[in-house]
Amino acid sequence: MVAEVKYRDLVREIALGEYGFITTKQALAAGVPAVELRKLAARGALINVAYGIYRVPDAPGSPFEQFAEALLRAGDGAYLRGDSVLALFALADVNPRKIRVVAPKRTRAKKPAFMEVSTAPRGAAPHLTRYEGLLAMRVADAILDCRGSIERGRLLEAAREARREGLVTRADYARLQRELRKAPGERGVS
Repeated sequence: MVAEVKYRDLVREIALGEYGFITTKQALAAGVPAVELRKLAARGALINVAYGIYRVPDAPGSPFEQFAEALLRAGDGAYLRGDSVLALFALADVNPRKIRVVAPKRTRAKKPAFMEVSTAPRGAAPHLTRYEGLLAMRVADAILDCRGSIERGRLLEAAREARREGLVTRADYARLQRELRKAPGERGVS
């Protein structure tokens, strides 16, 4: 006899691997109809966070939870940028008031006060990677992205710490040292 998996258990299992969140799209991919998410929310088994985004109420907390929520709210392909990436690793002693996210498409949904969304810049896209399962620009690019908003000394220290932690390669570290030591008006392509 085959044991039947309940939608509730399946949704919970997926959400626990995603900082407690599940989207309608993820549920559909797992064979759970969208209407079942609404039913689970009506019964208190899920919290409707935003359109198409739900949260398991008793999911364990994580320091990355709000970053995950910001990315989900910004939509597919969204990624963390600048000081938000540095905050993931406690680099440069940053504690941004808003989580900065880049969305590939313009989003019209109202965003909560804890996040700031910008559209993807035209031209060459930054190199992206996943940290703790969260799509983000690479740490080296995030450090350079913070020039002008975080003092140079703190960025140089962030680069050293990132190198010690294995978050940037030797080549990236050398590039960071060169770029960060340039005078503010000297930014160039390297």
